[in-house]
Amino acid sequence: MLGGTEFVGRAVAEAAVARGWQVTVFHRGKHAAPEGVTTLHGDRGDAAGLAALEEGEWDAVVDTWSGAPAAVRDTARLLAGRVGRYAYVSSCSVYAFPPPPPPYGEQAPVVTGSPDATDAEDYAQAKRGGELAAIEAFGERALLVRAGLILGPYENIGRLPWWLGRIARGGPVLAPGPRELALQYIDVRDLAVWTLDALEAGLGGAYSMVCEAGHATMGEFLESCVTATGADAELRWTAPEDVLAAGIEPWSELPVWLPPGEWRDAFFGADVSKALAAGLRCRPIGETVTDTWAWLQSLGGVAPQRPDRPAVGLSAEKEAAVLGRAV
Repeated sequence: MLGGTEFVGRAVAEAAVARGWQVTVFHRGKHAAPEGVTTLHGDRGDAAGLAALEEGEWDAVVDTWSGAPAAVRDTARLLAGRVGRYAYVSSCSVYAFPPPPPPYGEQAPVVTGSPDATDAEDYAQAKRGGELAAIEAFGERALLVRAGLILGPYENIGRLPWWLGRIARGGPVLAPGPRELALQYIDVRDLAVWTLDALEAGLGGAYSMVCEAGHATMGEFLESCVTATGADAELRWTAPEDVLAAGIEPWSELPVWLPPGEWRDAFFGADVSKALAAGLRCRPIGETVTDTWAWLQSLGGVAPQRPDRPAVGLSAEKEAAVLGRAV
């Protein structure tokens, strides 16, 4: 496991340990590794940072790297002769915008990228470069897990934790409509289980990794937050045009939400029949929300925040202005 101490990497590592697999976690040492793993330390951003991986053989590797593709290239090349299969956790962001009409499959056009790129300024191109690096070293033994919106315990981006925190405070809550807006996301634990199953089955190639459209709606998502927190919160459903007219940024200020249109179709329009046929199973949204709330409570209510990602969420002042109430 390259990484393995936060969010996706941690979920994968813990799921593998739970299966009785022998798990090695290679990381920088900034966070504690899960119990039951062997730990190797190194920094993939350093020219000499892969020294700990110069010896050893593994059946499979899972790589969640989201930085410069050159790091994936160097690691994959180093391991290609001593590893059976290489799973790279990529992103649905690699699909070119605008995408074909939804639902679009894995054969949809993708952005350009280079496995030799040494920066990650463009997230989509960096992820595509990582894919190409994995393919270059492993060929058909490379599994590309193109995840969409990832939710669940250990989230260090802040999307679901922000909603849970806001709703836990109670009172009128700006709920961006339409209520029946279909979401596509993946619980981090379902992603982990599917990835391990796919490696064990010897799968390769690209798979879009989200639930089916309609598995959950915006209404079910926010209502699950109310139920999980037990808060005295009132969801005030607001038309998307009114939200946008107030100068509120979808996705960043109101995490998870995108109004109807091209961007919504791009983020919530993937055809996941290939992954479903390969065994993907997605738990109900209520379970994802409830378990994330329990995890947050175990941390004192404050989720970790990745330093390379901006904080998300709507200010109390903006919300109050739309709802016509005092802060």
